[in-house]
Amino acid sequence: MTAEETLAKLAEEVSVCTQCALHTSRKKSVPGDGPANAEIMFIGEGPGFHENEQGHPFVGAAGKFLDQLLAQAGVTRADVFIANVVKCRPPGNRDPLPEELAACDTYLEAQIQAIDPSIIVTLGRFSMGKFISDVKISAVHGQMRKVGERYVIPMFHPAAALHQPQLKPAILGDFAKLPDQLNEARAALGKPVRTVQNTNQVQDDKPKQLSMF
Repeated sequence: MTAEETLAKLAEEVSVCTQCALHTSRKKSVPGDGPANAEIMFIGEGPGFHENEQGHPFVGAAGKFLDQLLAQAGVTRADVFIANVVKCRPPGNRDPLPEELAACDTYLEAQIQAIDPSIIVTLGRFSMGKFISDVKISAVHGQMRKVGERYVIPMFHPAAALHQPQLKPAILGDFAKLPDQLNEARAALGKPVRTVQNTNQVQDDKPKQLSMF
């Protein structure tokens, strides 16, 4: 089975999954979007209102900010795979519960194995916790480390900047370092290093209130 076929099969399984209580309130599951051969995989926390309506990750206000951050790093959504630690929306956008994280982890792990990204960027503390435990995101954000056979960079969730404007400079700074970190990971993994134009397109607009993760 190819990576594309594996991801399609996982998406079908997620759409009918009943392994935790989140399925009872979902409209659409959100397995994730992106190419099967993505070099970078972003993992957020959980679908919000708009994601639950559309079945795609990061389509609300935080998603628009993420698109700007990706542009700053010289990549687009077409270049990366975006997923979440839970595939269905927690009611009221509450934090995912341990049993919900556990139920979805099989799907997420299978996606990681199929895609085999060089770098995983975790967005928020719950996705960070899958790879890096017993640390605060405020202490390690933007710092790349090797976890197993790949590199992991914990970052604040884009929604954090919309709720807490004081975090926006840190998020901008972390994404600005991403091209160099990707090349560092490529070199360590024996892959070709690339020249990436940093576009610096992120607007410094006042953050807007979110109604989602």
